[in-house]
Amino acid sequence: MPAPQARPSAADDCPVSLDVLGTLYRGDSEMVETVLADIPSGTRARLAAYLYGKSHLHALGLRVASACTETDLVRVAGHAGAVLFAQSRADHRPAETRLPGQRRISLAGSRAIA
Repeated sequence: MPAPQARPSAADDCPVSLDVLGTLYRGDSEMVETVLADIPSGTRARLAAYLYGKSHLHALGLRVASACTETDLVRVAGHAGAVLFAQSRADHRPAETRLPGQRRISLAGSRAIA
């Protein structure tokens, strides 16, 4: 008789159907907002924590978390939920890291060598 397969813990289960998850993954901003509005707040917070914990869905997790309250995220994920809340509302533009006096390099004025 084959050994029973271990079932992933409940924390590893996606809180929404695969159809909803696919719609969120492929949808544009308007579609994502519409779908998220129909998901109860507690489920939405669990979904944000679930997605954020998956490296390939990290950005989508932040997007879902931006539609959650801090209270819901903390209730679902504790301190990690508070961090997720803050990150979902942070400005994620990369900072320019040039030293003072360092010039920008541009190839716009360079000539092609024949």
